[in-house]
Amino acid sequence: MIGQSSFAVHIPAALGTLALAAILRVSLLEWCVLAGAIGAVLAAEVINTSIEMLAKAVTREYDPFVRDALDIASAGVMVTVVTAVVIGTLLIGNRVGILFGWW
Repeated sequence: MIGQSSFAVHIPAALGTLALAAILRVSLLEWCVLAGAIGAVLAAEVINTSIEMLAKAVTREYDPFVRDALDIASAGVMVTVVTAVVIGTLLIGNRVGILFGWW
């Protein structure tokens, strides 16, 4: 989404992961898992952005409930990102281990 700085981080990370996956020739199932993880992160960001915009539309004044809703939405993105990083690390790490004969 234009103007969302978080996408400036997520998109290059996703493209780098996909490029590395292509170089390492991951399996079809691994492609599906990586695509699902990347899609989940992007979907979480879109939902978080929609909640941020809705909060701005509801009130510009400080409201502890709005603050909490924004914090929870951001935490949801963080949980999704951490999960995606673990998935990517396991899949790519396994391929690197196989490539170098570590296992």
